[in-house]
Amino acid sequence: MKIQSFDWKDFLMGLQYLFVASGATILVPILTGIPVSVCLFSAGVGTIIFHLITKGKMPVLLSSSFAFIAPIIAVSETYGMQFAAGGIMVAGLVYLLLAMIIYFIGLDFILKLFPTTVTSTMVILIGLILAPVAISNASTNWPIAIATFTFGALIKGFFDEHIFGSLSVILAIILGFLIAIPFGIVDLSSVATASIIALPDFTLPKFSIEAILIIAPVAIVTFLEHFADVSAVSKVVDKNFLENPGVHKTLLGDGLATSFAGLIGGCPNTTYSENIGALEMTGVKKPVTLQITAVFLIVLALLPKLAMILHAIPAAVVGGISILLFGMISANGVKSLVSERVDMKNFHNMVIVASMLIIGAGGTVVDMFGIEFSSLAVAALTGILLNLIFNFKEIFNFKEIFNFDHPIR
Repeated sequence: MKIQSFDWKDFLMGLQYLFVASGATILVPILTGIPVSVCLFSAGVGTIIFHLITKGKMPVLLSSSFAFIAPIIAVSETYGMQFAAGGIMVAGLVYLLLAMIIYFIGLDFILKLFPTTVTSTMVILIGLILAPVAISNASTNWPIAIATFTFGALIKGFFDEHIFGSLSVILAIILGFLIAIPFGIVDLSSVATASIIALPDFTLPKFSIEAILIIAPVAIVTFLEHFADVSAVSKVVDKNFLENPGVHKTLLGDGLATSFAGLIGGCPNTTYSENIGALEMTGVKKPVTLQITAVFLIVLALLPKLAMILHAIPAAVVGGISILLFGMISANGVKSLVSERVDMKNFHNMVIVASMLIIGAGGTVVDMFGIEFSSLAVAALTGILLNLIFNFKEIFNFKEIFNFDHPIR
């Protein structure tokens, strides 16, 4: 990875993304019982691994994956947390297998499976699926949430060409936090009891076939989510990251990051969907800003008191700014359908988009072969299947699919 230069503005932008990332990075370990500091550390190092593999070309942040919560809890309660870590490590290796398959099949065939009609609708769904989280948080105190939302919208709206516009997220969170103090909803007790400096409670993984079979197959689900995230970032930044660095390399980076997390007893990593909304909201799309955020995550892992300050941000503040961030994701998907001139008069396209939106936004979750497919994954599979049915002859040109002569990427 080429070391990129950065200045104080990039430093502030990296700090801003830290506030955006803190939600999942702290919530997942709380729900699963994995130490928070270990998940912060694995997310930071995992992001750096991702940027090394992809040569620092993508403005991507890795964070804890929600898709693994249920299987991690199931394994940890039955076999112990170290066996859950072993399953996470193997799940990362499944990414590597998928990356290899994609490399040999080639990007052209993958893009036929995931045309703009499918990928743009997946981007819309990322925001819609996250929407209930934003509303749930905001509903804990609507006045605070509305104030935070208003701060973010006004700062971005009136200072879009100024440094304040780029810092609209962090400024809105700080102002919302300050206003929340008189309401008595800011709990700093965990800050007072946390250590100033402490090493994360790393643990080595243990392996069993049973635990691996429960956790590792989830990688099939998160692959679909990963593809949606990479597509979304490509559309926001207006660069084809599916081609360069290539989805096989982004999967490789994600997989190695997840395996590393399992190695130290941390949370499985994933490309962080909330990051996409922040990219669109702030207009900051330099990969170095996310690399700075990764360093911040590692520092937080070593400074528990600072980590607990982020944890003390009221849910209403998070909900208020999330309405903007998640809305930006969906709006970008709509913009992509328009800019790519998807023919919505075409009945096939209408069926694909309509089916995916209802299935995804409706919260459809399917348990298949012991693997729980999230609503985004089910919607993606629906779109892929319908696209296959409608465009079978165009997609299955086997001479083009298995082209082993394409240049090494």
